[in-house]
Amino acid sequence: MMRRRAAIRAVLASAAACTISVSVPARAGQLFAQVDLRGAIDAQSGGLRAGTDVDQGALLNRLLAEAAPEGKPVFLPPGVYRVSNITLPAGARLMGVPGASRLVYTGEGSFLNAENAETVSLKGIVVDGANRWLDTWATGSLVARNVMRLDLDECEFIGSQRHAVALEGCGGGIRRTRISGAAGVGIYAVQSTGLTVTDNHVFDCANGGILVHRWEDGADNSIVTGNRIERIGAADGGTGQNGNGINVFRAANVMIANNHVSDCAFSAIRSNSGSNVQIVGNQCLRSGETALYTEFSFEGAVIASNLIDGGANGISVANFNEGGRLATVANNIVRNIVAPDPYEPIGPGFGWGIAIEADTAVTGNSIENVSKWGILMGWGPFLRNVSVTGNIVRAVPVGVAVTVVEEAQQALISGNVIEGTPEGAVVGFRWGEPATADLTSGEETPAHLTVERNRVV
Repeated sequence: MMRRRAAIRAVLASAAACTISVSVPARAGQLFAQVDLRGAIDAQSGGLRAGTDVDQGALLNRLLAEAAPEGKPVFLPPGVYRVSNITLPAGARLMGVPGASRLVYTGEGSFLNAENAETVSLKGIVVDGANRWLDTWATGSLVARNVMRLDLDECEFIGSQRHAVALEGCGGGIRRTRISGAAGVGIYAVQSTGLTVTDNHVFDCANGGILVHRWEDGADNSIVTGNRIERIGAADGGTGQNGNGINVFRAANVMIANNHVSDCAFSAIRSNSGSNVQIVGNQCLRSGETALYTEFSFEGAVIASNLIDGGANGISVANFNEGGRLATVANNIVRNIVAPDPYEPIGPGFGWGIAIEADTAVTGNSIENVSKWGILMGWGPFLRNVSVTGNIVRAVPVGVAVTVVEEAQQALISGNVIEGTPEGAVVGFRWGEPATADLTSGEETPAHLTVERNRVV
């Protein structure tokens, strides 16, 4: 009996120890969650009042100016605070409760501004532009210039009359932030210094989602990954300047990976003159024009493991005439390229799965249900050093359309599986017109082409 009681006491003691071991980390987690607020200035204790219609921008500016030199955050309790012309000084840290601490713009010139700072941080703040007028120099609800480490985390930007976030010469990161309702674009970043844009939701913006631009060609080194971008319009018109989910312009060494991009008026992802761009593992759905584009004077592009479903074109690697060259297009799925023409067609027009021109390998892709050409190789004389190997092409009028215009250079078409192509598996074209029989049928092949070992069903 004594031994049985001792055993029972040992079991109870063990259970109590387990309870303690579980509860201590939970309490510790609650404690560490408050660490960021230690030493913070409570904005309401400093005189700011939630719910009033009075513009309290001057008061918030004073609190930020007092806190920043000491590295103290200003904490904005839940509520609505109406402000204009807020300056975020060097070292500013403005913190709130995500979704509950709301700054509403009163329309008196500009909203949030930061310039020439090593660090500026916004965390858990709703930035509501209220669709009010911004001065001509205020290109967004948040304008930041030459901020070495800009940190936006768990914020929300809504209702900007221009861009939501407008950056120039900034590094740092934008993370876990919701951006919607901008009359311009969601994030406009120019001349960045190694910016990371990750795990954000950008939607219902009038002219663009995330733009990575430079004033001139140069290394940008931005990373755009894990974002959800949807319903992007082209309110200001054009044939691709607007309406893109992710747009790179003149910015080299940019990585675009694992984004979910849908329902953009033009491209899900468009790189213009962006050398050494990597576009990998993205999902691009229901694009209004070319789903994925790298064009004009670029050198070096990796386009791999993307899934494209829906669009007027699939993947374009174009503009050898402008210096666009050197790419790998591998292991992508391109399907349902049957959208109506978004504007009057020029050049090859619309209705092809993958188009390439110079110094490019196309391998391991699956292309299905395309309205005109599965793979378009070159255009007129613009073809050089292209290989199309190991792809699957099916349910398309012409499997591979390859240029046979004079001055077109060498190309290899080998080891592809081509099924259901009533107008030919591999056909030579002079510009937009067929100029040969099916080149897989044993007919004489133009001297610049090698067509071999393709399986035609």
